[in-house]
Amino acid sequence: MKNFMDDDFLLQSDTARDLYHNHAASMPVIDYHCHLDPAVVRYDSQFDNLGQLWLESDHYKWRAMRANGVQNRFCTGKETTDWEKFEKWAETIPYTMRNPLYHWTHLELRRAFGIHKILNPTTAKEIFDECNAKLQTPELSARGLLKKFKVQVVCTTDDPVDSLEHHLALRQEGFEVKVLPTWRPDKALAVENPAAYRVYVEQLAAVSGVAIRKFNDLLEALQLRHDFFASVGCRLSDHGSEGFYAEDFTPSAVDAVFNKVLSGKELSQAEISIFKSALMLEGAKMDHASGWTQQFHYGVIRNNSTRLFKTAGADAGADSITDSTVGKDLAKFLDRLDADNRLAKTIIYNLNPRDNALIAAMMGNFQDGSVAGKMQFGAGWWFLDQRFGMEEQMNTLSAIGLLSRFVGMLTDSRSLLSYARHEYFRRILCNLLGRDVENGELPASELPFIGQLVENVCYNNAKQFFGF
Repeated sequence: MKNFMDDDFLLQSDTARDLYHNHAASMPVIDYHCHLDPAVVRYDSQFDNLGQLWLESDHYKWRAMRANGVQNRFCTGKETTDWEKFEKWAETIPYTMRNPLYHWTHLELRRAFGIHKILNPTTAKEIFDECNAKLQTPELSARGLLKKFKVQVVCTTDDPVDSLEHHLALRQEGFEVKVLPTWRPDKALAVENPAAYRVYVEQLAAVSGVAIRKFNDLLEALQLRHDFFASVGCRLSDHGSEGFYAEDFTPSAVDAVFNKVLSGKELSQAEISIFKSALMLEGAKMDHASGWTQQFHYGVIRNNSTRLFKTAGADAGADSITDSTVGKDLAKFLDRLDADNRLAKTIIYNLNPRDNALIAAMMGNFQDGSVAGKMQFGAGWWFLDQRFGMEEQMNTLSAIGLLSRFVGMLTDSRSLLSYARHEYFRRILCNLLGRDVENGELPASELPFIGQLVENVCYNNAKQFFGF
């Protein structure tokens, strides 16, 4: 019987252990997609306690707590203390066995705090107090944690109207970890709510200096902001959506839809599709012109619980996987850009594992030889960023594309402790490759190349691909 989460955790062969300890473990981290608040890094925030750091914005943990019978006031409520929330999380932890949260929790305790105790109701207060004391040291400030996890680049998620003041300040200071913005124009596409959309357009007009009265004005304003993001070091765009849009449209039809939404009128589904098809296409052209990589996170259906949305708002743990079909629209969208030689480097992340083979195959259609791995099947995302989801993503990519050109893992997290997930991913990668060598499916004589492959997927591919 092995000890729980020892040095060879998840590494089931001698080859896997060699690949991890001698190739993966020492590689730095490039976090090319996350939701960290850049202000936290700029001001080098110290966290009051582990409850604040762990539970303030982690909907993964909230979902598990509610499933375990914990009332929502101990998840998102303002009337309960950080200790009370942490105590409920500690009560929940034993019931998360075989959920990735069990491994992530203990991996974060070990790597950030050096604590090897098992979290449960008996150890909760001792662990809480020990972590809180350590959180007051410089080593566990926001910047200290980035350095501890060997992070070199952080790409946050930012709206076109954001000032990027914190990124600018960090850049001027010369902080050793690059903290770069990512262009996330979801609100510019969100015409489903005319009242909210008008407010957003007014904000965009104010920051861009463009009077937005027609669709071309919207494009001009977005282009100006796009250029500003590029000047602050942005290298990626990102889109979060239920699916893809590739309707046929004319400029006059798009103008009519835009005028209608600005007048406060509700749009039909057909009109929404026309508008999003036009704006997504124009945004993709901007990305190509700037030499950026475009990312698409699709397949989520949000805020499914009206009750929870009313009491806790968005991002409270009531989002899920949707089953919309995307193949034809995705192919048409990419082909429009490819045919015009304006298809940027692209990463697509699916949330429904049903689409793994679809996305891996689709990416192969548009590889053009200009950049190794130009079209990327993205890492297991959200509900899939656990052991089985990661294995399925990498196995499918290996079978249909090139694992060796994969740009690897990202945190997609709001927590500075989530960098432990890079270790989790690296161990799984090494175990897959180690198993193949041990089974005679890959040649042991090629271990030097396989070791280099591991280093590339963990770090080098991303560094080269994004130009960091």
